[in-house]
Amino acid sequence: MESAKQAYINLIEEISLNAWPSHKIELYDGWLLRFSHNYTHRTNSIQQVGESHISIEDKITYCESVYRNWHTPIIFKISPLVDPDFDELLAHKGYEIEHITENLVMDLKDYNEYKPEHVEYEFYGRNSGLPSIMSYPDNVIVQLRDRITEEWINGLFSLNGTTNPTLRRIVPSMYHAIPKETIVAHIEVNGKMAACGLGILDRDHVGVYAIYVDPSCRRRHYAKSIVSAIITQAQKKGYHHAYLQCVKGNIGARNLYESLGFHHLYNYWFRVKQTNTF
Repeated sequence: MESAKQAYINLIEEISLNAWPSHKIELYDGWLLRFSHNYTHRTNSIQQVGESHISIEDKITYCESVYRNWHTPIIFKISPLVDPDFDELLAHKGYEIEHITENLVMDLKDYNEYKPEHVEYEFYGRNSGLPSIMSYPDNVIVQLRDRITEEWINGLFSLNGTTNPTLRRIVPSMYHAIPKETIVAHIEVNGKMAACGLGILDRDHVGVYAIYVDPSCRRRHYAKSIVSAIITQAQKKGYHHAYLQCVKGNIGARNLYESLGFHHLYNYWFRVKQTNTF
């Protein structure tokens, strides 16, 4: 891999870690162990972030014991920055691939904006300079806020089907722990959140996260409107690049993002073993 691409992948990996904190973390000889009651693979996995000095076999054994105590599967995140031999070692040990994810990026010079028909502000100094609403064709109204509220999180839970009481207790603290400036978006239909999204600003990049649309509201350009609203406002704030993750095989989402100007940079995936299998 050429050094420039590797350096850019490393940047995206770093700001992605900033964007999505875990409930608990442990730094262990260059590996970051993340635990969030298995809310997502990303926030409940082991990621290599520095040099190692302990033997790989000993480190894997240690991680297996930690996740066994946490009563969750043991999950390793594998990116192009990880030695391929390590991925092969995990495969030999019975770890299976799950959740292959495509990382897409965009230089905002290439942004194909989905233009709003109307933009409405409250008053100067409110909402960190963001408009209150951006109206798109077919009366699609995206509401924007500069911070994550309990109402937004509860709406997200409804959209992504989070009902587990433990997750509903700890996940809000994970969102509130995001250390970067945010652009929080949602669309309401009959007083209920029908779609949402989150922009996270870091090092000249806006990361696009938490894009969910109620199944009854799909094919109405809700996701396109929300992603466009986030990127447009990030660009107005002086940011020049965007990135996001898309599950491999989600052709509809990939087509949407490419229509806005995103292109593929790299894939990552997870190697997973259930704790009751060793």
